[in-house]
Amino acid sequence: MSQNASKSLSPQEIERYKRHLVLKEIGGQGQQKLKSARVLVVGAGGLGSPLLMYLAAAGVGTIGIVDDDRVSLDNLQRQIVHDTESVGTPKVASAAATLARINAHVAVEPIEARLKADNALDLISRYDIVADGSDNAETRYLVSDACYLAKRPLVFGAVGPFDGYVSTFKPHETAPDGTPYPSYRCLFPEAPPPGTVPNCSEVGVLGSIVGVIGTLQATEVIKEITGAGTGLAGRLMIYDGLAARFETLTIAWDPDNPLSGRSPTITDLSIHANAGNGPACAA
Repeated sequence: MSQNASKSLSPQEIERYKRHLVLKEIGGQGQQKLKSARVLVVGAGGLGSPLLMYLAAAGVGTIGIVDDDRVSLDNLQRQIVHDTESVGTPKVASAAATLARINAHVAVEPIEARLKADNALDLISRYDIVADGSDNAETRYLVSDACYLAKRPLVFGAVGPFDGYVSTFKPHETAPDGTPYPSYRCLFPEAPPPGTVPNCSEVGVLGSIVGVIGTLQATEVIKEITGAGTGLAGRLMIYDGLAARFETLTIAWDPDNPLSGRSPTITDLSIHANAGNGPACAA
């Protein structure tokens, strides 16, 4: 990670994180890496809720939250970082207050803004890793392209009514076989036309589904920071809630993809300049 990973843990932190400290895959060094890490979460909604809460509980030192939306009553069926009293308040403020109650050792950076072409690269470059909890194609492609240009790993999540998807994209790095890891555009080269993909407000979503996927995203972020286990780069995890089944598919690098292929046509974020980016919130 970008900051000094040798930050010492206070006695209170040692007590708080002792279940991590006894894990050989994390231990003291891994916990110090978590404390030194800076993570940006895009969206303080359904996916962002468990993401933010578990990252804070895990001791991630600095957590940025970017979202321009406000809490509404129909969010509360799935957006558990907020409560009834927070209805009408900015999501970043509500989420920051919850994280402060969970863990005072964590610094929270609320960013009440819409992620756009003119600010995405600057915001993302301030952090070590990005977790995308947005619910619309425009934001997903913007975040993916900006992460590639900024050379930042991206932990992606998305949900349907009873299903969800998780992967890690770091196409600026190479796989063990020497080929680049795939990008989001290797999976979906171009965004669908606006209005062709319904969001959760139109088709509905089971609240606990976003909890499953957001928690999996938090796990993958922690693994990327600490180096524990095998990450999801080059793989897509699919969860079918109705069938109670997980499946993992391999994603290959597409040498013809427009972002990270051999002859890229996307070299900056100008293609997003006129996009009608949806709110940086989650399902």
